[in-house]
Amino acid sequence: ELFESIGARALDGGATLNPSTYELLAGIHDAPAEEVVVLPNSPNVVMAAERAAELSDKDVRVVGSRSMQAGLAAAVALDPSRSCEDNAASMGEALTHVRTGAVTGAARDDAAEGTPRFRAGDAVGFVEEELVAWGDVAGTLETVLAELSREAELVTLIEGDGAPLGGDQVAGLAPDGVELEYERGDQAAYWWLI
Repeated sequence: ELFESIGARALDGGATLNPSTYELLAGIHDAPAEEVVVLPNSPNVVMAAERAAELSDKDVRVVGSRSMQAGLAAAVALDPSRSCEDNAASMGEALTHVRTGAVTGAARDDAAEGTPRFRAGDAVGFVEEELVAWGDVAGTLETVLAELSREAELVTLIEGDGAPLGGDQVAGLAPDGVELEYERGDQAAYWWLI
């Protein structure tokens, strides 16, 4: 819904959220345009997207977004009046200014040698694709927000299904001087995409 609200078409990735080359190619061909920009929104989908672009008869560009939240930031740069090439360049440029993170519950105990840092169910927080915080929900989210807020004017949180803190509680964890934008995404895998 967030992607479609800004004019993008979302492709259902199925149970794994990783559409195949064929599914991506079908989505490209279903798009009512001769020029298409594809946002993979996962490192696992980039190669399939690039292959689908090669196979398509349309002018297709792939902008290497590696997460849903990065893809959303890139999609905001879409201007239907520009060419596919110009849009891909603008969207790629938008990605250079975006840092992403996420907070969710650990699916299993930490597998590191020695004493585990966290247990299944504990909060774990990521910046880009690196684990930066773990433990209680509020502390983990606060650490991730602080890390992502450095040199940022705006931080957007997309709340997932079952997020253990309400919007007011989350707002209280944001660093001073940073505008917090809060959206409901209902994604299953993450409490917050940031």
